[in-house]
Amino acid sequence: MFEIDAEQLKAARIAAFMSQRDLADAAGIAHATVNRLERGHISEARGITVRKLAAALGIEPSAFAKPAGAS
Repeated sequence: MFEIDAEQLKAARIAAFMSQRDLADAAGIAHATVNRLERGHISEARGITVRKLAAALGIEPSAFAKPAGAS
């Protein structure tokens, strides 16, 4: 599991000129998941989800996520 920085995820999406739906489609995940991650309603995500989001955004996962429990 990875802790998600909601603000950094949203900033990366905006910098990529993508809507939440665009990101969800590109990453192959549900739009509702992207929405909940950005709003902080989900604070952790599985590694595969983080990798899919990062790949869709063209950035490293560490730009918006860190392993759960890491300082």
